[in-house]
Amino acid sequence: MTPGDQEETQPLLRPPGGSAPRGRRVFLAAFAAALGPLSFGFALGYSSPAIPSLRRAAPPALRLDDAAASWFGAIVTLGAAAGGVLGGWLVDRAGRKLSLLLCAVPFVAGFTVITAAQNVWMLLGGRLLTGLACGIASLVAPVYISEIAYPEVRGLLGSCVQLMVVIGILLAYLAGWVLKWRWLAVLGCVPPSFMLLLMCCMPETPRFLLTQHKRQEAMAAMQFLWGSEQGWEEPPVGAEHQGFHLAQLRRPGVYKPFIIGISLMAFQQLSGINAVMFYAETIFEEAKFKDSSLASVIVGIIQVLFTAVAALIMDRAGRRLLLALSGVVMVFSTSAFGAYFKLTQGGPSNSSHVDLLAPVSMEPASGSVGLAWLAVGSMCLFIAGFAVGWGPIPWLLMSEIFPLHVKGVATGVCVLTNWFMAFLVTKEFSSLMEVLRPYGAFWLAAAFCIFSVLFTLACVPETKGKTLEQITAHFEGR
Repeated sequence: MTPGDQEETQPLLRPPGGSAPRGRRVFLAAFAAALGPLSFGFALGYSSPAIPSLRRAAPPALRLDDAAASWFGAIVTLGAAAGGVLGGWLVDRAGRKLSLLLCAVPFVAGFTVITAAQNVWMLLGGRLLTGLACGIASLVAPVYISEIAYPEVRGLLGSCVQLMVVIGILLAYLAGWVLKWRWLAVLGCVPPSFMLLLMCCMPETPRFLLTQHKRQEAMAAMQFLWGSEQGWEEPPVGAEHQGFHLAQLRRPGVYKPFIIGISLMAFQQLSGINAVMFYAETIFEEAKFKDSSLASVIVGIIQVLFTAVAALIMDRAGRRLLLALSGVVMVFSTSAFGAYFKLTQGGPSNSSHVDLLAPVSMEPASGSVGLAWLAVGSMCLFIAGFAVGWGPIPWLLMSEIFPLHVKGVATGVCVLTNWFMAFLVTKEFSSLMEVLRPYGAFWLAAAFCIFSVLFTLACVPETKGKTLEQITAHFEGR
């Protein structure tokens, strides 16, 4: 064992006598940080009501054609991938708090550019800026929350990151019913502005302060967050300042979390969530809903409810159980989705083109409606299953499993993987439908869900109730 290893085995923060802290301000600090994910949820959901409005606009008003509309939705993921890399650099150098403060700038700037847009390039530039902020927030907020939370509530508070994301998406859907796209962009400036104000009153994480040799500030932060400053120990700081080197990938305490973190992010995007969301309104039209735009709101409400359930039970049920259960539910629901498309394809087609926006059913009306209700049920079951496990837990585990000295680089790679996979799936989904047909694509997603369950059972450790130092020690085999 190297001296750096020995230094890191000592806990950064140790409560006296093993008693659980009882401070309540930690919840306020977590809420302030979670306004970042709320902002990026709003940015993600913004395109759903904005694109139809921009496509319907008549000249000389600003209007999006099909190609521009596709980029308007997808360019956020490219910006977020870049934001993940930038966030990984910022979080280690500027600190967790300052990184969150800085990410408010591209959020507000991006929505301001969209509000003032006079051409398509301004729209895309504004979306790219909000995407950059999304990438930074999606990395820094989970790290900040995991480092200020004590083990008994870390699962609850960490899951609130995804909860705030889906609340932000739902808010964008609801506001889109009553606001035009420019005013909707103005509303998008509100959450990051509130985050900026609240985070100015919150402390930096004690773990980061201790690595900067700021023991007094760390103790003051502990007093503010947990209500006690007695018994906290400052470890010798060595490994935390070494930075990341490729040679460190030989250590099990580094390469094991790397493999787990990257795999979780990839499986999350390969689960089929984007495919299900793509087909949501079409499925509701087939089920004869009077207002198919209601589909987005129903989907959003399901996501919020079941993500809230996951947050409440996370510290009791544990991460592994919820991931495995979530994966099993998604296997069955995506398989049923594939069966729906297989039954409604109406026989072989001589055309190599699949009109994804046309009704998929060619059966008689009554049979179509019945099968569409099968699809509605499968969709709701899938979204509920995803929200309970594979929605929040990859982000939570990303913030828990990496040792302090590689956290910036490692979480940056994970966020880059997630957003890059999201971009590929979003842009290539139509092509995949043409090659495999819709039922084949959903059955492929079911296969990925099976692999995700097996990977969870074989490789993902349980982190419930453990300190971050104990999790690191687990991977090091100590």
